[in-house]
Amino acid sequence: MKSARSFMAVVCTILMVLILGACSNSSSNEKTSIKLAEVTRSIFYAPLYVALENGYFEEEGLEVDLTTTWGGDKTMTSLVSDSSDIALVGSETSIYVHSQGANDPVINFAQLTQKDGTFLVSKKAHDNFSWNDLKESNFLGQRKGGMPQMVGEYVLKQNGIDPHQDLNLSQNIDFGNIPSAFQTGDYEYVQLFEPTASKFEKQGVGHVLASFGEASGKVPYTVFMAKQSFLEDNSETAEKFTRAIYKAQQWVESHKGKEVAEIIQPYFEDIELDIIDESVERYKNSEAYALDPVLDEEEWNNLKDIMDEAGELPEDVKHETLVNTEIAENIINE
Repeated sequence: MKSARSFMAVVCTILMVLILGACSNSSSNEKTSIKLAEVTRSIFYAPLYVALENGYFEEEGLEVDLTTTWGGDKTMTSLVSDSSDIALVGSETSIYVHSQGANDPVINFAQLTQKDGTFLVSKKAHDNFSWNDLKESNFLGQRKGGMPQMVGEYVLKQNGIDPHQDLNLSQNIDFGNIPSAFQTGDYEYVQLFEPTASKFEKQGVGHVLASFGEASGKVPYTVFMAKQSFLEDNSETAEKFTRAIYKAQQWVESHKGKEVAEIIQPYFEDIELDIIDESVERYKNSEAYALDPVLDEEEWNNLKDIMDEAGELPEDVKHETLVNTEIAENIINE
């Protein structure tokens, strides 16, 4: 009888250990869900897709639900209405929201791209291109008030060209229709993102002449941002998210374009692998991808100068008002 009681005691002990172990494993396997809104689907955002495909978010215990919201206004609406937790969009949008008197400001906390991602494309080849070649040409620009157009105008002015006086400038074409409008219209030059620029070169439709990103310098072109309340209430989650992005940034920097292309191809199934490869290499060569998530004050001030030059800066917002560098700095210093 005594041995039976001893046996039952051992069995109960084993069962308790198994139950506690199962509970512990269940708890450790629980993931924090993040609703992430990206402003568009772009090879320009390659490190984000690398973070997803290489499992860096999963390693941090995060489950990221990615939605493409197609436009800065829609992306910010998603964020401020709590339809998303984090948004990937241009930093200028946080300034626009702040100028409207937001009680819960949108804070930039992790930078993804550090330069403009557009390229100057011409219908004709140029052996010795000069920015002066653009004068009096038919130029198809980007949407007024958006970062591509503001950077484009900034670069032109830096090279002695007044875009509204020296060019026949068109800004009335929707973003999605710009490539086809350039192909079919009488435009001589256009400002394009990848992979369209590389596609046009391959098809003989256009020739890439210059990078607006290289010409303009570093700006917080695309940044992960969240409402201040979210960052305060979910500081650990924000750190985990930023850590995953930093891992991806380092991976992209240390791997060739083709390797990056192979990882992110599921996000661009209608684009040939060699075009993705060429696009990634072009962005790497122009240093468009940020090497770490820190958005420094110099970049922020450069952004404001570009907006001010374009007449689109609603107010002078200080770096510390809308930028949190502490999260990113802690991650890279680990």
